[in-house]
Amino acid sequence: MLENALTNKNKSLDYKDMTKELEKNVYALQHKIREKNLPVIVLLEGWGASGKGSLISDMIQMLDPRFFKVYSVMPADEAERRYPMMKRFWAKTPKRGTMAFMDRSWYQELAIAKMEEGISDEEYSRRINTVNTFERQLSDDGCLIIKLFLHISQKEQKKRFLKLREDSATKWRVTELDKKRHKNYEAYYKQFDDMLMKTNTPHCPWRIIDSTDRNFTRFQVFNILVSQITNAVNTEPAENMLLEETAHHFELSPCPKLSEVKLEGKTVQPSKYYDLLKKSQKEISRLHGKIYKKKIPVVMVFEGWDAAGKGGTIKRVSYALDPRGFEAVPISAPDKNELAHHYLWRFWNSIPKTGHITIFDRSWYGRVMVEKIEGFTSKERCAMAYREINEFEQELTQEGVVILKFWLHIDKDEQLRRFNDRMSNPEKQWKITDEDWRNREKWDQYEAAVDEMIAKTSTAAAPWHIIEANSKLYARLKVMDVIIDVLSKKIKNAEKNDK
Repeated sequence: MLENALTNKNKSLDYKDMTKELEKNVYALQHKIREKNLPVIVLLEGWGASGKGSLISDMIQMLDPRFFKVYSVMPADEAERRYPMMKRFWAKTPKRGTMAFMDRSWYQELAIAKMEEGISDEEYSRRINTVNTFERQLSDDGCLIIKLFLHISQKEQKKRFLKLREDSATKWRVTELDKKRHKNYEAYYKQFDDMLMKTNTPHCPWRIIDSTDRNFTRFQVFNILVSQITNAVNTEPAENMLLEETAHHFELSPCPKLSEVKLEGKTVQPSKYYDLLKKSQKEISRLHGKIYKKKIPVVMVFEGWDAAGKGGTIKRVSYALDPRGFEAVPISAPDKNELAHHYLWRFWNSIPKTGHITIFDRSWYGRVMVEKIEGFTSKERCAMAYREINEFEQELTQEGVVILKFWLHIDKDEQLRRFNDRMSNPEKQWKITDEDWRNREKWDQYEAAVDEMIAKTSTAAAPWHIIEANSKLYARLKVMDVIIDVLSKKIKNAEKNDK
């Protein structure tokens, strides 16, 4: 892609004057972006001294600063490396109607990491897929991503480095790493070219910018901004959406339908419950210490029928955990800020660091249940969610996260009994709402949605565990048994790999 990028300049044109008109258009388009609730990411990658910083300054000069942010992306620090690679970039995605300008981006985790961190070919390919998936998910959600690579020759880079070093005020900008990269220009060139080709997708194409001449560079960049933003704001969301098939190649873990799960007889004697509970909690506490030492992150997802006992089960599990090493995250309807982002944004922000546990009381699965049934989200976006969720969980598990997903299952009679119990008990009345009764009227719709959800998202890496919960005591102990079994196996494998 880089081979012919430095041959496009027409010397007969006055690019400086042409750019002035384009600058005015960018200012006007910012208002269109707000009107259309369009999130826009403009990211700049390229060679050292190619002019990324000055170009960003030029782009934002005419814009209202209340509606954009500028990020200068540095290599991940020690704290950031304790999370999955993409977490810090999800946090930087802009709200709908705003813009994000990025001086370098997630692409530093690809070619640069391959050259300087020595990541394997396998890991490099995995990261390529991760980035392509990330960009496609944002694009499918209506985000415009403009990717610019600023290209200069080795000769031009040398000239710019010499000029910077001649001035005492700017010589600090040429680092030892810059010198190393310049010396190995050809090797970096090949790696950059490979990265650009493998991430040049229909929904997020690369634009290679000839950055030899400043006026020509500015014209190219502003021309691209105006044309791509104009096209995006003039395209209706339904037309702009890249519809993808939901059936993709994920290794599934078969699960029964809810109607096939037998609830009768799944009980435990109250006289034995407390001894069994104490024993299980003690073991979970021991395993928590192990996963902390082995730096294994864990995500627990609790879904289930209203009044199925999610809160009580989470409470018993949490009691066994070191409070410094876990967080319980209750998920309700998204607030205004959360609605302004991709629906996975708020969940990425709560992913645990290595050695820690996050417990979700409800989760991203609301997209294919309540949002789908209540019509809060379009059918097209709900249909795409199965793939997005599998990709999300696959990304986490590939980064070493253990995912435990529980569906707490009760029958309609048991739910009604618990609803009535809550209604008649002043201390429990806060737990029952009108929405609970409305959801109960749609039991059959929800059951069908849950069956589809489990069938499409119970993967080998992140399977669903259906918990018979007509007996709360039995359900709590079974959840703990699953936690103990899964974490024990993970720790055993980690210890084996350490040898």
